[in-house]
Amino acid sequence: MSDAFFLPVGDGRYSSTEHTSGPWDPALQHAGPPSALLARAIENEPGPWPGIVTRLSVDILGPVPVAELSVRTTVLRSGRSVELVSAELDHEGRTAIRANGWRVRRADLALPPLPPAHDAPPDETVPDLPDAPSPLPEGWSGGYLNAMEWRHASGIWATPGAAAVWGRMRYPLVPEETPTGLQRLMAIADSGNGISFVLPLESWFFINTDLTVHLAAEPTGDWICLDARTRVDAAGFGLASSRLFDRTRLVGRGAQSLYIGPR
Repeated sequence: MSDAFFLPVGDGRYSSTEHTSGPWDPALQHAGPPSALLARAIENEPGPWPGIVTRLSVDILGPVPVAELSVRTTVLRSGRSVELVSAELDHEGRTAIRANGWRVRRADLALPPLPPAHDAPPDETVPDLPDAPSPLPEGWSGGYLNAMEWRHASGIWATPGAAAVWGRMRYPLVPEETPTGLQRLMAIADSGNGISFVLPLESWFFINTDLTVHLAAEPTGDWICLDARTRVDAAGFGLASSRLFDRTRLVGRGAQSLYIGPR
């Protein structure tokens, strides 16, 4: 078994391992690992100043196979304080998934006193991290699901409705490299519609076409909590919204547009 989600093979190419495969088809990836790989590419794109990604928007243009992929980046807009970087994952000449990330110049500000509720508003209480791992619900399997350690925090994630789970990567994104906080965040953020589904899995599909994450703080530590809920509309679409926490604070908010329908 591989010890990472992706294995570099040179010239911006990566071999996808079994840890990337999704629950619906073992030949296709869950969008979490490739989103994290795109985040890594954007973070590693050389810039004129030290930067930090504040928003990452991922568009899923088609299935991402568990296969060799090529990563390429482009700086779309560069300035004195902000820049927009695009990264794409290609398979055999087809772009499967694309991400655009805004980076801002990193600073060390002496901030004035902030309102008392700034760091602990009522809707941003960090969920408790259970002591023991949570088993996957019956019928849930796949390389990605097994490559993450899950701890159920609230709701009932095996039945319809809002839920919160903690997750951490059991393996590095690439060998011998510690994932950044952003990479850990993106590895789990795409699971929001999965843990908060409201339609029966066996008779309905709810496919996300995108994922957008806005950062509220730099994530630290191994664990990320995904607290998600889904709303659907009879017109055939929906929205999965999530709050993302590290062990101490809210670190981001995510959203996924859903295409829904009967199987």
